[in-house]
Amino acid sequence: MSLTVMRRVTFCAGHRLLNHDGKCVNLHGHNYVVEFYVGSDQQDDVGRVIDFKLLKIRCKGWLDEHWDHAFILWDQDAEAINAIRSTNPHRLFILPYNPTAENMAKFLLENACPVMLAGTGAVAKRVVVWESEESCAEVSGA
Repeated sequence: MSLTVMRRVTFCAGHRLLNHDGKCVNLHGHNYVVEFYVGSDQQDDVGRVIDFKLLKIRCKGWLDEHWDHAFILWDQDAEAINAIRSTNPHRLFILPYNPTAENMAKFLLENACPVMLAGTGAVAKRVVVWESEESCAEVSGA
C-alpha cells in the first residue's frame, strides 16, 4: 500500500516567458501556491508518511531560500537576467528552461524535492503549481 499526504505552500516571485506571444513576455509577478504530494510505502512509529511540520519546514524552507521574492528566469533569457542583475539588491533564480508553471512544477519535482525530502523516507509523487486562482500546472512522478 502507498500512502500520500499533501502540503500547500505559498510564495511570491517574478518571471517572464521568453518568446511568449502575450503579456507574459513582460517581467511580472505572481502569488504562487504549490501543492507537494508526498508518499511512502511505510509509516513511521507514529503512523505518518512524514510529519506535516517537517514537510512544511522542508518545502517552505526551500522555496523561501530560492524562489520567494526572487525573479525566476530561463538561462537563455540574457536580457532579463542582465536587467535583474543590474539592480541592487536583487534575487535571481535561473532555470534550465522557460519558467512556465509546467516547468516550475517539473523542476520542483525532479530537482528540488529530492533535496527537500532527503533522509525523510518520503518521496514526492506529484507537484501542482498554481500561478493564479484560475490556472495551475501539475506534474507526476513515475
